[in-house]
Amino acid sequence: GNQRKFNSWIGTFHSLFGKILRMEADKLGYTSNFSIYDEEDSLKLIKQILRERNLSEEVYSPAGIRWQISKLKNTLGLPPQAEQSAKSRLEQVTAETYAAYDDRLKKSNAMDFDDLLIKPIVLFNRDRASLDKYQNKFRVILVDEYQDTNRAQYMLLKLLAERHRNLCVVG
Repeated sequence: GNQRKFNSWIGTFHSLFGKILRMEADKLGYTSNFSIYDEEDSLKLIKQILRERNLSEEVYSPAGIRWQISKLKNTLGLPPQAEQSAKSRLEQVTAETYAAYDDRLKKSNAMDFDDLLIKPIVLFNRDRASLDKYQNKFRVILVDEYQDTNRAQYMLLKLLAERHRNLCVVG
C-alpha cells in the first residue's frame, strides 16, 4: 500500500550538476545543449585570448593561467574579485584573461568542467524556486570520498542539504 518510490541519482558532482544544468540552462542564459569544454578546449581559448591581447605565451603560460582560473572558480572567485585582488602583473593578466574567457564561454553557449560546479551555485542563489525544487528532490544526500571535496562542492552540498538536513559523508 503506502510505499514510497525512491528515485535515486548516483554520480560524480560534475555529472549530477551537469544534469541539473541541462534542465535549468535557460535560467542562466544558456540552452540545454550547451557544450562542455575539456582542458584542451579551455587551453585553446586562453591561447587565443592571449594572442588577441598581444601577450607572450612564454611570459604568460596558458596552462598556468588555466590552472589559476580553475583554482579561482573552485574557491568561488569570480572575475571581478580576481581583478580587485590582483597584485602582480601576472595576477592582473590572469584576472583579465579569466573575465574574457568567461565571456567567450557564455557567448559560445559553453561551460568548462569547473562551471559544472560554479553555475549551479549561481543558479541556486539567483533562483529560489530552483533551489527549493532540488532541496526537495534530494531529501537524503550521501557523499563518498568527502575528504576530496573542494569549496564549490561543499557550497553545493550546504545549499542542497539545508532544508532536510539529511547529509551523510564518508571519508
